[in-house]
Amino acid sequence: MRPEFADQIVEQFEKGQLSRRQLVARLMGLGAAMAVVPDAARAGEDGNSTLQAKGLNHIALNVRDLERSAEFYRAHLGLKVVHKQGDFLWVLGRSNDDRFLALFRNDNPGLSHYAYTIENFDPDEVVRKLNAAGIKHRRERHGIYFNDPDGLVVQVSGPNPEG
Repeated sequence: MRPEFADQIVEQFEKGQLSRRQLVARLMGLGAAMAVVPDAARAGEDGNSTLQAKGLNHIALNVRDLERSAEFYRAHLGLKVVHKQGDFLWVLGRSNDDRFLALFRNDNPGLSHYAYTIENFDPDEVVRKLNAAGIKHRRERHGIYFNDPDGLVVQVSGPNPEG
């Protein structure tokens, strides 16, 4: 992601097109993406880690209006909606790789969670390893969730988000 994108968000705020809350939410999402992606390439270098992340799977944002946000990401980043169900949708770039942006309708916009793909994902084994490491977690249909030291929600799953 280029720094110009952050400048565009700030410019929208300065023109009154975004509220302060929207500014913070969008910059948080951008910051989370920029912070996570460089580390994903080095994930798994330490053979002693609890899990072996293959790479970033997706980032999930809470947004007030799904259609408005989907249109924003389409118009300004060329992303397209590839799945919609109830109060959430997934948008992908043109490469159609496994990584995506998930948008959830929520009255409190901001980062919902970010997810890593785990090599040879076995939910039972992941639960065992997290338990052994003393990490509280919850298992849901789409993966296993736990908090990082700052309370940010991390999801781990297989390469398929349905996995």
